[in-house]
Amino acid sequence: MSEKEDEKGKRGAHHTELYFEVPPTCLPIVYSPEYNITFMGLEKLHPFDAGKWGKVIHFLKEEQFISDDNIVQAREATEEDLLVVHTRRYLSKLKNHVLEGSREWSLVVATITEIPPVLFLPNFLVQRKVLRPLRTQTGGTIMAGKLAMDRGWAINVGGGFHHCSSDKGGGFCAYADITLAIKFLFERVEGVCRATIIDLDAHQGNGHERDFLDDRRVYIMDVYNRYIYPGDGYAKRAIKRKVELDWGTEDMEYLQKVELHVEGALNEVRPDIIIYNAGTDILDGDPLGGLAISPQGIVKRDEIVFRAARRRSIPILMVTSGGYQKKTARIIADSILNLNREGLIEGVAAEEAGPSFMPLMMSKSLSSGATFNAI
Repeated sequence: MSEKEDEKGKRGAHHTELYFEVPPTCLPIVYSPEYNITFMGLEKLHPFDAGKWGKVIHFLKEEQFISDDNIVQAREATEEDLLVVHTRRYLSKLKNHVLEGSREWSLVVATITEIPPVLFLPNFLVQRKVLRPLRTQTGGTIMAGKLAMDRGWAINVGGGFHHCSSDKGGGFCAYADITLAIKFLFERVEGVCRATIIDLDAHQGNGHERDFLDDRRVYIMDVYNRYIYPGDGYAKRAIKRKVELDWGTEDMEYLQKVELHVEGALNEVRPDIIIYNAGTDILDGDPLGGLAISPQGIVKRDEIVFRAARRRSIPILMVTSGGYQKKTARIIADSILNLNREGLIEGVAAEEAGPSFMPLMMSKSLSSGATFNAI
């Protein structure tokens, strides 16, 4: 996209409720109880822990790091928000159903979520119980993008749907939240012209890779198990720094590669924002990831990425993405607490921090006119 086209996009941006001024008493941590998917136990038919996001928040509250009053409540992305990236045809597919007699079958959503019984649910229930939580997480990622620019860092406790592109979902990913967050920033925040995606989920992030295949403004680094889903050779053409791992890769090799390539990526191109897809499906024993990283290794990995961003004063947005064991919620919480202990995120809100609190970069928003794959 040319600079002229980019400016035109800024002027013509639609009205959204996702960009608004967050009180300085709030930490740039985004969450809503609406993230969690609970529906007659059907969510248990996929290995993904569909309530892990709430558990992360619970653990952070237990440690008195956050409270309901000092985190940002996520808002659901509207259809107009989603159309910034998604085609109308794709969004219509999520609403459509297959008619058989007097029943309506939700075929597309059952395929994307990999929960076959969803096929037999009325679409209005699928919208409310499955897609609305995913739209709220998507709104949370978009909101966290602006917060990262305002505060220097932000964490969406959900999101990271990196298998979804503008016109196709899969692997429990129905909306392209990473692409949306970047496109919103390009359209609405002055000074954001380049973005780097650091995707450290165990799976290749083929959704955002397809979306940014020909976009020179977006640099993609992807570290993943070479042998598992999705194996999207076409999408791999978008990866500027590709690190393919073998089965059972352990901490020492993994952390060395992560540090080497994070430093290399940020030295090669200095972005205006980093989007960090921090999947925990790299954990040893994960049924889908196939790697063997310890809980301590995951905490250290996140520290490496945040430290590299902080050293360069580059705003960073973290999303939590995949992770298919019950203990991943505890690990995510422990990692956030470690980032605070290491001084890589501020453990108090801006107003409480006094004059020593300085955002890394202040944004100027325009007016808001049965075989399972994986996240």
